Amino acid sequence: MGKIVGKPKGFADNFVRKPGSYPKVTHYCPGCGHGRIHKLIAEALETLDVVDKTVFVSPVGCSVFGYYYFDCGNIQAAHGRAPAVATGTARSNPESMVISYQGDGDLGAIGMAEIMHAANRGENMTVIFVNNGIYGMTGGQMAPTTLDKQVTSTTPYGRDISETGAPLKMSELISTLDAPVYVERVAVSDAKNIMKTKRAINKALQSQKDKKGFSFVEVLSTCPIGWKLSPSDAIDRLQSQMETYFPLKVFKDDTETRSPKRLASALPKDEDIINILGVNDETVLFKKDEGFIKNFKDQRVRVAGFGGQGVLMAGVTLAQLGMETGLNVTWLPSYGPEMRGGTANCHVVISNKPVGTPLVELPNVLIAMNSPSLDEFLPIVEKGGLVVVNSSIVTKKIERTDVKAVYVPMTDIAESLGLRAASNMVAVTAYLAFTGVMKLDQLKKMLEVGFKKKDLLAKNMEVIDKAYEYVKINCL
Repeated sequence: MGKIVGKPKGFADNFVRKPGSYPKVTHYCPGCGHGRIHKLIAEALETLDVVDKTVFVSPVGCSVFGYYYFDCGNIQAAHGRAPAVATGTARSNPESMVISYQGDGDLGAIGMAEIMHAANRGENMTVIFVNNGIYGMTGGQMAPTTLDKQVTSTTPYGRDISETGAPLKMSELISTLDAPVYVERVAVSDAKNIMKTKRAINKALQSQKDKKGFSFVEVLSTCPIGWKLSPSDAIDRLQSQMETYFPLKVFKDDTETRSPKRLASALPKDEDIINILGVNDETVLFKKDEGFIKNFKDQRVRVAGFGGQGVLMAGVTLAQLGMETGLNVTWLPSYGPEMRGGTANCHVVISNKPVGTPLVELPNVLIAMNSPSLDEFLPIVEKGGLVVVNSSIVTKKIERTDVKAVYVPMTDIAESLGLRAASNMVAVTAYLAFTGVMKLDQLKKMLEVGFKKKDLLAKNMEVIDKAYEYVKINCL
């Protein structure tokens, strides 16, 4: 019987990018080298029997499609940050195989710091660097590896190295560092070079499997669409121009002489971390009330306003209060570059169950400190939700009839006691007083223990009391 040749185990059964799309074929452009490189990686994972141990890290660019192809762990990283994400993955999972798969616009531009420092530390990972001399996905702009006089969408008259500098030779740069164990530049231009690329990828991954450290495989590839050439003409250009400027060679190979790195044999246990930090897993201030925790209804809160209104601190206060009462909490800030007057909002989740994500995309509570925040976030409040409005600033009434609106003059109450900055405490108090989700006395006790500006503590307590009285009289 003849041998049946199928997909390597490193590949997913179906390459499903969109429902109903061609599920068993590549999504890359005709003539693109990514498909060839993917196949070589998948074969290597099967050959080394590491498919189930592998984590593939893909940043922005054509490499982001990796998770459609590889039947292994996949993490999508921000632009240029794949080596940083891969570092965390490799260190926290020392028995895993970690591949950072990056393009030239990603690795050589915004990700230059990440790749150089990961290489210099000798992280136990493999970097597959696809060099096609252009930003392939985002419009064909000039990349750090674009050749002199090469035409791109941002260099319509050709790259002028007198203005932009010479194309970066990343393998040469990486190989000057002491820590990397293996650095080679290969190409997928013809059958002979494809076999050399296969051997290089296998060698890099074997070195990582042996815990030798950092390996870097640069693969020269084509981008027919970005280059505006036919696939065959793109191969000709790869061989005649790119392989001339970027010579194919082994720049460093210490795989036979390098000793295995001493990696963490096991992750620290939760109790170890707790002991190191000198804390315990019990609430700090309040004894757990199991009945309260069991019956607690999830609070998904967005607090929003201008920078300087204490928006983020209001969110922190709510999250800390929830934590002190034995609940699970997350707090995630979002703010502009301005310290004062810019936009600011935060996501707060308080739950009696583990929190799956800190993002609050459908809040059941909105605390709006100004009009722009109300306009922006009111549409996403879920039906039956609560909106607490700073009526000192927001003069209009909410038109939605499927949410409960509570109007509290937060700024006026704070100013009446000579502490305008405490309008955020009015907001927190109003929310707690109206809903009763947590006790106001607990808020006060928490502030007494942890409030840093002790000279302002008494004034803040007065603000809380006055806010509570206002809600009690006018809102309940």
